[in-house]
Amino acid sequence: MPLDPEAQRVIALIREIGRPALHTLPPEEARQAYTGSRTVLQPEPPDVAEVEDLSCPGPAGPVRLRRYRGAGTEAEAALPCLLFMHGGGWVIGDLESHDQVCRALANYARCCVVAVDYRLAPEHKFPAAVDDSAAALRFVSAEAARLRIDPARIAVGGDSAGGNLAAALALMGRDGAVPLPGFQLLLYPAVDLSGTRPAHQRFVDGYPLVTVTMRWFIDHYLAEPAQAHDWRGSPLRAASLAGTPPAYVMTAGHDPLVDEGVAYARRLEEEDVRVTHVHMTDQMHGFLTMGRFISASDLALRQAAAALVHHWARS
Repeated sequence: MPLDPEAQRVIALIREIGRPALHTLPPEEARQAYTGSRTVLQPEPPDVAEVEDLSCPGPAGPVRLRRYRGAGTEAEAALPCLLFMHGGGWVIGDLESHDQVCRALANYARCCVVAVDYRLAPEHKFPAAVDDSAAALRFVSAEAARLRIDPARIAVGGDSAGGNLAAALALMGRDGAVPLPGFQLLLYPAVDLSGTRPAHQRFVDGYPLVTVTMRWFIDHYLAEPAQAHDWRGSPLRAASLAGTPPAYVMTAGHDPLVDEGVAYARRLEEEDVRVTHVHMTDQMHGFLTMGRFISASDLALRQAAAALVHHWARS
């Protein structure tokens, strides 16, 4: 399936402005480049009913969080909540990079979204991001009443590396290490850090995320190659996915992560986990944060929000 013409325009724009490939930069410069792209590629963040910056105790100090309440929600209502981990290969991204995405999800699902500013690599290697995300989930569950959150309707989710962290939390919840989320929202997730799937041989040039970029992220994130086999880093390598929460998995056709995402959705189904799998055949990795140019970004966010609403209505 050919790439969406709007996505092709984004690729042409990146070439025009001469943005270097992320894997050619030191991490700090890559973060600055990613931050600069946000104002160009993302639409204006929509208004929400309430935004609050806060923090929770973490294993290495406070973890920054940002809480959003969707527009039109009642001020004192205990809302369902999505704990959201941002993408960025565990190396780049922060609360600001996904502010527009979190606001849109909060509005479309009429829910609370709590975004997690977990520690980044290479300064903080695996499993620092997992540990911070787990601390955030424990906090949101324990402090639900104060945060005006319905403790019975807490989901975990994220895009790319954030989807990786959400899948890990779902497995940890099943095993009793953290409160069990009710749902997992996995948006083109990274779920196998071995990099051996066939898609890694197909997408080697011409996209914002290609195989060498993914390898750059993984090499910064993992302290040693053997950690790619740890299910907390590669949820697809868990011995069993049975007993994890119902899932929504979105994959993109032009993405080195597509094969592992498809395989994850298939395994969930085979192991009796209710799953909805949406495959955007003409989209590329990262399009959710390119909504100023790629209209399918808004469609995908609305679909993800609809999946949350559908699940919570049945809870």
